[in-house]
Amino acid sequence: MLRHGILGLISNGDKTGYEIMTVFRDSLRYFWTAQTSQIYRELQKMEKAGWVSQTHVPQVGKPDKNVFSITPAGRDELLRWLRDDGIPLRFNNPLMMIAFFMGERPVEEGIDFVQSVRDALVFPDEGKEASANADMYQQALRNPEKAIYWKFTIEYGRRFEAMQREWCECCINELERLKGLKDLQRQSGASEASEKGDWP
Repeated sequence: MLRHGILGLISNGDKTGYEIMTVFRDSLRYFWTAQTSQIYRELQKMEKAGWVSQTHVPQVGKPDKNVFSITPAGRDELLRWLRDDGIPLRFNNPLMMIAFFMGERPVEEGIDFVQSVRDALVFPDEGKEASANADMYQQALRNPEKAIYWKFTIEYGRRFEAMQREWCECCINELERLKGLKDLQRQSGASEASEKGDWP
């Protein structure tokens, strides 16, 4: 899947590995993450497969760079992938599997878990920065109409995160309420033990 994402980016214009990494950082990170080493590894595989070609570009005053271009075979592969109807529309969600069984742990750990989910959201500004990046890339594309699909993914991510943020707040409120009840029960038990002389 990563290599096809890279192919798609190169199809919009020749790019260096660094430029590909920048697009992942600015626009794709909320639904697909990639390390620099992964990107260069995939570029090597795609070059061997004949999907991309590499041009060494000497530069004055700064390091030389390698620019990658999509080949006709690479464009055919990209279109084949885009037409693939075998991509699953449903997926396994390890986050929900963990949440389902979190009752095995103390309620405080449940609160910490949900807070960590909330803190991991990548749209702290409700997607404004990502939308601005999409506008910037739209101006650089040879075919600006393609950017409308980029905005579709941003809108999906923005709405998904709004739902996830709301879910986190609901869960935290419920767990805080449960923790309060447990604290009261402990205090009540301690008080009864003290009155009976069982409490040191």
